[in-house]
Amino acid sequence: MMFNKDDEIWDEFQWEVHLKEMEQRNEQLRDFFTSGLPDDKPRWLRLLNEYNSKLDVMNAYIEEELLIEESYFPDDEDWEDEEEDDNDPFFSMFDEDDELDEWEDFFEDSEEEEGFLDDDGEEWKRLSDDFAMSDYGAIENLSVYLEARSVGAELLKLAETEPHYFENEEFTNFISKSLLISAKLAVGYSFGFEIDVLGANIVYCKKALGYANASLEMLQNLKNKELMDQSRYYEVHQRLFELRNEIGIYIQDLRERFKSQL
Repeated sequence: MMFNKDDEIWDEFQWEVHLKEMEQRNEQLRDFFTSGLPDDKPRWLRLLNEYNSKLDVMNAYIEEELLIEESYFPDDEDWEDEEEDDNDPFFSMFDEDDELDEWEDFFEDSEEEEGFLDDDGEEWKRLSDDFAMSDYGAIENLSVYLEARSVGAELLKLAETEPHYFENEEFTNFISKSLLISAKLAVGYSFGFEIDVLGANIVYCKKALGYANASLEMLQNLKNKELMDQSRYYEVHQRLFELRNEIGIYIQDLRERFKSQL
């Protein structure tokens, strides 16, 4: 889908401004997903009760983030209408009794592709061939995403081993920030790697990097307040630290790809 108007190629900074505006206009959508949760508990707590596998929890959480982000963007022919109506909320896109069933089509499982192409330039092609909001497909070849999802799953396991953690707001906020790392990488990937949308991909990867940095800072606070023993702290810190660095390298790769296509 071509998001940019007048055939202008947006860089990451133009996309950043636009996405911020979209997020502000669609705050109601996030309210929809968090409504009904007692005491403003995060969504992942609800998902923990719905799935046995922590990877299944991560997949469901990421799918919800994809759903939210997808709603920010109208079809190509709606661009002019969007410009004219700055007060168009998300819920106007649905009938009153619509339970968002149509969005479930975006998240049907797909068969995982086998093999990996090593020829120069083919890795990017492999990642972008099957990108879609509807299935992860080739995203399973994106190692930084797999590591981020794995870290999230391990943190959910950690939370369940110490039930009293759930009563600590700082700890639940730490988990929430950490889960968003993989979610934002997935949203970025969903845009693809073509020049007209690559800037948006980069912006969401920068969001993932921001959440990784925030998670590391919050983890330090948990250690200082003795909410986590030393050995467990160093184990989690090492994985988050290495993940943060991997995301930074990935962003630089995306930027180089953007420059090479101009």
